[in-house]
Amino acid sequence: MNMPTLKRFTIEEYHHLTELGFFQEDDHVELIRGQLIYMAAKGTPHSVCSTRLNRQLTKLIGDQATLRGQEPIALPNDGEPEPDFAIVRNRPDDYLSGHPRSEDILLLIEISDSSLTYDQETKLELYAEDEIQHYWIFNLIDRVLEMYSEPYQKSASKFGYRLKRIALPDERVKLPQFSELCLDLSIVFPMPTV
Repeated sequence: MNMPTLKRFTIEEYHHLTELGFFQEDDHVELIRGQLIYMAAKGTPHSVCSTRLNRQLTKLIGDQATLRGQEPIALPNDGEPEPDFAIVRNRPDDYLSGHPRSEDILLLIEISDSSLTYDQETKLELYAEDEIQHYWIFNLIDRVLEMYSEPYQKSASKFGYRLKRIALPDERVKLPQFSELCLDLSIVFPMPTV
């Protein structure tokens, strides 16, 4: 008896499917460990937080690094996630020759409400495994910023971050790699609805 198997895609196969028009323009799909993951639609608080964060990071970072919003990053093990924001090292070609890799990434940021568990578990482990040094989650459910750093290997197949720091929505936090730059979270977090 033949057992059903899961088809895993390489990054090259994923790109080929995109070129063939397999995905619709509005599809939000990520390749995670060779699997196609359809992401949930973004709600209003997510959109507002994203808009405000984009505005603040653009002002703060200027030309010191490249800010990418919902653009792919290339990871080993057939992964091409699209974090809400990635702050990456400047490159003369603006990554025309290929998406940023782990060594290019200064900070990855996810904005989470319906995707919170996924971002805290699946993506956190993926980013830690690929040695992303700094990973932030704007947790809109609990109204906190979760800041992870120092990736490590917990066991043979599990990865995580040694440090987790929580910042409240009325605090200011320093951007990793830019100790002189502070992000005012009160400007970024949307006000809770009554």
